[in-house]
Amino acid sequence: MTDSTPDSGDPSAAPQEAQFSVEAVLTVFRDRSDAARPLTANDVMDELGCSRRTAHNKLNALVEREVLETRKVGARSRVWWLPIPNSGTAAAERAPVAEPTVDTEVANAELPGSGELLKQRREALQAAYDYVSEHPNATKSEFLTEVFPDYPAGCKTADEWWKIIEPALTDLPTVDVETDRGHVWHFVKG
Repeated sequence: MTDSTPDSGDPSAAPQEAQFSVEAVLTVFRDRSDAARPLTANDVMDELGCSRRTAHNKLNALVEREVLETRKVGARSRVWWLPIPNSGTAAAERAPVAEPTVDTEVANAELPGSGELLKQRREALQAAYDYVSEHPNATKSEFLTEVFPDYPAGCKTADEWWKIIEPALTDLPTVDVETDRGHVWHFVKG
C-alpha cells in the first residue's frame, strides 16, 4: 500500500498552495451571500489571508481568463466581480481581444497633468512598461538611465520623473516589484 500524499519535504506546502490558487480566489466570489457586490483586493486578502500582491496576481489571472471583470474606482483603487451571464450570448462567442489590458491601463493611468503633458507622461509610462517587458528584472536605476532620457515627460530630474511613473507602473497588471531585493521590477506575463 502506497501513500498518495506528495512528499515535498515541507508539510505546509500543499495546503498553502491550494489556499492561494485562482480557484480559491474564485470561491471567495462564489461563496458569499451578496453576489452583486464587487470585491476589492483587500476583501480577498482578508478572506484568504494572503498578501496584497498575491491577491492582485490571482484576480488579474481570473480577469485574463474572462472569469472575473474589473474596474478602477479611484486613483489607485479597483474592484472585481463575477459577470452576469448574457442570456443571448455565450462567453465563447465573444470576439477575442488582443492584449487590451495594458493599453487600457496605460490610457487610464492616474498621472498628473493634462493635455500635451499628460500625453507625454502616458508615453513615458508605456516606454517604462516596454522596457520592463524586454528586461524582466529591471532596477530603478536602469529605468532612470535607459527610459527617462528619451521620455522625460516634462520632468527636470530623474527622481521627479520616477515619483510620477513608478506608482502607475506598479498598477499595471503584468508588472510586479520585489521589494526585498532592492526593488527589482518584474514583467510577470510571458
